[in-house]
Amino acid sequence: MDSTTFDQRATQRAHTVAVVGLGYVGLPLAVAFAETGYPTIGFDVSQGAVNGLNSGVSHIDDVPNERVAALVKAGVFKASTESAVLGDANVVFICVPTPFDKAKTPDLSYVQAATESVAAHLSKGSLVILQSTTYPGTTTEFVKPILERGGMKAGVDFHLAFSPERVDPGNTQWGIGNTPKVVGGLTEECTRRSVSLLATLMTSADLVHPVKSPAIAEMCKLLENTYRAVNIAFVNELAQICHEMQIDVWDVIKAASTKPFGFQAFYPGIGPGGHCIPVDPHYLAWKAREFEFNTRFIELAADINSQMASYVVWRIQELLNRSGKSLSGSTILCLGAAFKAGVSDVRNSRAIHVMELLQKQGATISYCDPHVPNVKIGDVELSSLDSTKLATAKFDAVAVLVGASNWPMTELEETGKPIFDAVNAGGAPNGQRERL
Repeated sequence: MDSTTFDQRATQRAHTVAVVGLGYVGLPLAVAFAETGYPTIGFDVSQGAVNGLNSGVSHIDDVPNERVAALVKAGVFKASTESAVLGDANVVFICVPTPFDKAKTPDLSYVQAATESVAAHLSKGSLVILQSTTYPGTTTEFVKPILERGGMKAGVDFHLAFSPERVDPGNTQWGIGNTPKVVGGLTEECTRRSVSLLATLMTSADLVHPVKSPAIAEMCKLLENTYRAVNIAFVNELAQICHEMQIDVWDVIKAASTKPFGFQAFYPGIGPGGHCIPVDPHYLAWKAREFEFNTRFIELAADINSQMASYVVWRIQELLNRSGKSLSGSTILCLGAAFKAGVSDVRNSRAIHVMELLQKQGATISYCDPHVPNVKIGDVELSSLDSTKLATAKFDAVAVLVGASNWPMTELEETGKPIFDAVNAGGAPNGQRERL
């Protein structure tokens, strides 16, 4: 397919698009392409997720059932666990997880499996775009050789690029259509075709920003998330200093935020969770070691964020002590279980980690999160309490671990029980509520 034909087919929404991995990145992308008019195929190894999607049921918070059902009914979207369906596509996106192992080494097993599935059904002239967050060099050093095993050459027989996902679960202001996209192709033509395709998803074509290589796009994503991780670590450390000095860190940040230039507010908490911020800095640090470079600043930030869970447990214990109670034997009501407010995703959830640490100290845990009906803390299976009946629940202290606009803070404060608020959920403290 020559470049003119490729562009014409993009304009006409005639490309068949396949998305490998239908999680919080892949499913919104697939739905966006289908809603734009492209015939779209979703491939995932989860039979349950695939069956649900083909029945019009979404497993992702940000994608309502109605959107999926309408696309399935219109015949523009289907999902499958059979990789053979990838042979029907001439554009393929790879959107699979990229976790790390216990040694903080990148785990590319999902990317490898996905790429091998794509390679088995790759056709000449196809465009493959990796979206999974990873270290610089993955597209050219890892994905490219797998795709070329069948004899075709990247940049000649097929096209290859990297375009980092910029998905913020639960964010209703910024979505695929209005969030700028960065893309870097193996060749200029790989980049040009990627831009041509991605522009059709955007509210404005100039929201697609091409860069000179996949490595630049890969490093761009790591910069975005490491920037957040480092600044979160800074305010987490500042919060600890402020506590010792008896200064309210939230008031400090509010005051600093009045400066109209040179300052961006970040907020302390129990440490960032989810798939990106706790993971991506380690990808960068791991890759840097290949060049005999130690990312001391980045790794220090990761350590500070990681220890916040233990620090929060200590603060809860300190608060209980002032009430004449010990942590061991107390019942702690924890508000929030997901990695952030408004989502059901518990991957790398620091709230759950705090609950685990509290349990190890002898506390009995109860929790509330309307988006997470059940969690397992150690060997104990827990069910979320009714958010409208929290004030009458049995507890010795409350730990607010995830922000939410509907926590009944006033009612909880009226119980007179100590409350540790790690996320500034209720504004200025009243009674026995103490902020991080």
